[in-house]
Amino acid sequence: MTRKRKTVAELRSQRWFSAPGATGVHKHRRMKQGGFAPADYEDKPVIGILSTWSDFNTCHAHFPQRIEDVKRGVWEAGGFPVVIPMQSVSESFVRPTSMMYRNFLAMEAEEAIRSQPVDGVVLMGGCDKTTPGLVMGAASAGVPAIYVPAGPLLNGYWRGERMGAGSSTWKTEADYRAGRLTREEWVASGDTTARSAGTCNTMGTASTMTSLTDVLGLTLPGASSIPAVDAAHQRMAALSGRRIVEMVWEDLKPTDIVTPASLRNAVITDMALSGSTNSLIHLVAMARRLHLDLSLADFGKASEGVPVVANLMPSGKYLMEDFYFAGGLTALLNVIREHLDLSCVTANGKTLGENIEGAEVFDHDVIRPLDNPVYGSGGLIVLTGNLAPRGAVLKRSAATPELLSHTGPAIVFENRKDMMARIDDPKLGATAMPEWGMLPIPKPLLEKGVRDMVRISDARMSGTSYGTCVLHVCPESRVGGPLALVKTGDLIRLDAEKRSIDILVDEAELERRRAAWKPPAPHYTRGYGELYSQHVLQADEGCDFDFLARAGVTEEPEVH
Repeated sequence: MTRKRKTVAELRSQRWFSAPGATGVHKHRRMKQGGFAPADYEDKPVIGILSTWSDFNTCHAHFPQRIEDVKRGVWEAGGFPVVIPMQSVSESFVRPTSMMYRNFLAMEAEEAIRSQPVDGVVLMGGCDKTTPGLVMGAASAGVPAIYVPAGPLLNGYWRGERMGAGSSTWKTEADYRAGRLTREEWVASGDTTARSAGTCNTMGTASTMTSLTDVLGLTLPGASSIPAVDAAHQRMAALSGRRIVEMVWEDLKPTDIVTPASLRNAVITDMALSGSTNSLIHLVAMARRLHLDLSLADFGKASEGVPVVANLMPSGKYLMEDFYFAGGLTALLNVIREHLDLSCVTANGKTLGENIEGAEVFDHDVIRPLDNPVYGSGGLIVLTGNLAPRGAVLKRSAATPELLSHTGPAIVFENRKDMMARIDDPKLGATAMPEWGMLPIPKPLLEKGVRDMVRISDARMSGTSYGTCVLHVCPESRVGGPLALVKTGDLIRLDAEKRSIDILVDEAELERRRAAWKPPAPHYTRGYGELYSQHVLQADEGCDFDFLARAGVTEEPEVH
């Protein structure tokens, strides 16, 4: 790909450093205060390194070293690197939920880029919400950007078995609650799932979103598969630093790379990976920031077009380190190449087809051929019905097959506190459909060996989770969606084959309940929480803020 190269005068940072009069002199003075000589940055692309490192985000514990690797690449290519700290959005520690702060990170990234003399950015994330948040912000800011994924942590092993972060810990927690493991055994098994820096080593939300960002063309090819502490990860970070300098000269921006075709590639790959259910929300939000249309219907269509070929937890048995040594994402893309548009341009300036040409699979059980898939069709399906008029999502490849067609009475919990107080009550019975995505199995059922049940919620669940969970029911109950009208004892019918989810209550009764329904009191009455509550969109629209998702141009700041 040949693109017209920018001149030094066209660099965005020159508006600061070459500003006439006292303005330019002031900027040079402040750079000298930081120990930089004019020769360090004059007439060079200024590269912002947007880092989501934090001591609370242990998935990114290796970022201080990776920042130095990126810097090395930027310097070598003739750029000037500057580190810009971002909200870390740790999945493990940020409460009430990291999802609430994805948009916060997106706003922070966009404004940090726009308000400072930055010509291009290296986005450093990986933990679940950091990938979409950074990409959304960079897309709206409109400068060249390349993504450096944190990479998955190392495989865990306990008593000779692979242990995946999330997927295995949910299982052992259930065994502990059922009395099959001692507390010491439960803790010891869980510790093996946190062996190193890096994101969850299953095909959870972190690996799904970094893989899809890779497919979109916003990383170097295959960057998403490299384990966090592998030396190849250091080399990838340095090469990304080198590449972003060239991308600035080429003026190659996310809007030039991500197209309707590359979005379709990402959705198809999502199905082949059996990716996280959260990917539907994040990809829709990312697409809207890039001024592209993507809907739940696009996911529904793709789910029948390609089988699951990644044999990775929670839908399979292997982990991300196995995936890397089996050939990684580029090998998987080569397996499904007949389903992809190979002409899409990527961050390295080559097409997707050029990047995956010759990529080999070295373990055909980890990355399956199309004629021997893990699951015969896409891992995710979209459901609709009178309980979810605008859609819901189910990860069928991680569900219990016998429950994919099921009718049963609902047990309704008002909130998580109510659920946790009553979940182990023997009087609940054998079925439950609470308003929470990752409902624990009631202890009386665990003790009988039950490990799955139909669960329906307008919330999300961890991408590392498994089970017959219908999620993102839209519209949500808090705004008066049909889920708010469900009462304990109502029959709910799930029919995955027909892609339907319905409450078996006559319309007249539902209308009576709808008329009597009153919206709950606001949870937040000030601050960011109130802003979030007032402006967040529904799940089928990507849960972005309404004022950020709409089209429009923000003017460049006046420099003085």
